[in-house]
Amino acid sequence: MKHFFYKLIPPRPTFPVDMTEAETVIMQEHFVYWSSLFAEHKAVVYGPVMDPKGSFGVAVVELEDESTAKSIAGNDPAIKSNAGFRFELHLMPDAIVRL
Repeated sequence: MKHFFYKLIPPRPTFPVDMTEAETVIMQEHFVYWSSLFAEHKAVVYGPVMDPKGSFGVAVVELEDESTAKSIAGNDPAIKSNAGFRFELHLMPDAIVRL
C-alpha cells in the first residue's frame, strides 16, 4: 500500500472564522465524505490544521495507487463545489504507520 498526503487549501486564510452559510454546508459534506473514507480504512487521519498563517485541511490516505488518490482528492465535495478550494496531493514514499 502507498500513502499520500492530501492538503485542502480553503479560499482564504481566515476561512474557519468567517465561512458563509453556503461554505458551512460544503464543509458538512466534506466531513461526511472523509468520515466515510476513514470508515473504509482509506483515510488514516484527517482534520483541520490551525496554522497562524492560514488554516488548511489535511488527510493521509492509504491506497494502492496514485490514480485512486487523485480520484479521492478530486471528488472531495469541497473541490467539486467550485467555491475556491484547491488541493495538493503528495506521495509519502517512506511513511511509517502505527498499526
